Amino acid sequence: MKIRDMIEGKKEWRAHVARVKALPQDYQIVYKELQKYLFKVGPVELTEGNGLLSGIVDLFAEGATLGKGVLEVTGSDVAAFCDDLIKDSKTYADLYQESVDQEVAKAMKKAVDKTK
Repeated sequence: MKIRDMIEGKKEWRAHVARVKALPQDYQIVYKELQKYLFKVGPVELTEGNGLLSGIVDLFAEGATLGKGVLEVTGSDVAAFCDDLIKDSKTYADLYQESVDQEVAKAMKKAVDKTK
């Protein structure tokens, strides 16, 4: 990654954070929890740009403009809302599971080869 890309990325992130801060307080609270959740379990591509997060801010801004409470937008189960957003995305958990499966397969093959 070039320095110019890093600087541009930082500018984009600051603009994103400013959009979040412009949301009503209840939306900000839910957004921050949603963001934490996605950073922990979320899709691999979440860190590649901020498309999903920007889309969430767009959705929240629209809900706020319509006078809806944040839980009217997400539903009361915010984690389920997040899971639905990333249901078709590869997650870090998926990558780890694949890695474990590959390591087990290698170890089993090595053990079988030793017994021959």
